[in-house]
Amino acid sequence: MDERAALAVLEDELGPVGDDAAVVSDLVVTTDMLHETTDFPPGTTRYTAGWRAVGASLSDVAAMGGRATAAVAAYAAPEFDESELLAFVRGASDVCDLVGAEYVGGDLDGHEEFTVATTAFGTTDAPVRRSGAEPGDLICVTGTLGRSAAALELFERADSSERQSGSAQTDTSDREADLERANELFRFEPRVDAGRTLAPHATAMMDSSDGLARSLYQLAEASECGFAVDSSAIPIDDAVFDTAETDEAALERAITFGEDFELVVTIPEAALESAEAATTVALTPIGTVVDDGITMDGEPLPDRGYTHG
Repeated sequence: MDERAALAVLEDELGPVGDDAAVVSDLVVTTDMLHETTDFPPGTTRYTAGWRAVGASLSDVAAMGGRATAAVAAYAAPEFDESELLAFVRGASDVCDLVGAEYVGGDLDGHEEFTVATTAFGTTDAPVRRSGAEPGDLICVTGTLGRSAAALELFERADSSERQSGSAQTDTSDREADLERANELFRFEPRVDAGRTLAPHATAMMDSSDGLARSLYQLAEASECGFAVDSSAIPIDDAVFDTAETDEAALERAITFGEDFELVVTIPEAALESAEAATTVALTPIGTVVDDGITMDGEPLPDRGYTHG
């Protein structure tokens, strides 16, 4: 059973499963699980792993328009290396500090594979859900898309170089540069501040962890609407063009790879100027909410994106 089939089973048992986080009274709570083989490519430092794992949960708080308050992480590994464990905690603490939250600890356990389970908490008295988009709204994204796809390409290139060469000093330098850049790209900024400042203007919001295309399908299902997207408006990260062979390949990675943790938000056209003024993060309109169907440049946009293994 894959992830989407498992979600269908949960919906049959629990009712609709949709928003990025749960809201109980004013408390926002969310949890994520990441594994070495599916989420941390070879060369990912433990500092980056701590940042990214906790950041993924903080991003869910952001998508609800919440103020992040705290996070915990359960760390499991075949053995505990002191330097790796401390690096992980520093990464987790630093990403919390970045968004004004507190890293308050967690749990340790032995496991055959490096695995992290994180939980983040926040507060909001007016959560933004996926279900409020209306025809005529603009569909917008924060920041740029494709950072994680570019990072994966660099991780893979460094891993391939290590396995195939191992002789020239220049190869070692290039490999180290690729790994340093890959880890940098992997350490995204959870858009907590942007989520809070966009919330009063937004009709629907989620993060792009599953990719832009799949996010649009998830928003469309929740809001019972469609989207018409302009590919030329999609903000593609410069790093994608450095690793993709063609502009078409760069666009494909930006809209389908996922794991960028930017916000995908619908905003009434009349509120766009106010929304842009309210946030310091770039906010780019990429299309319009329509009655039904999901298209890009007038052609159907396939439902493709990141699938958690």
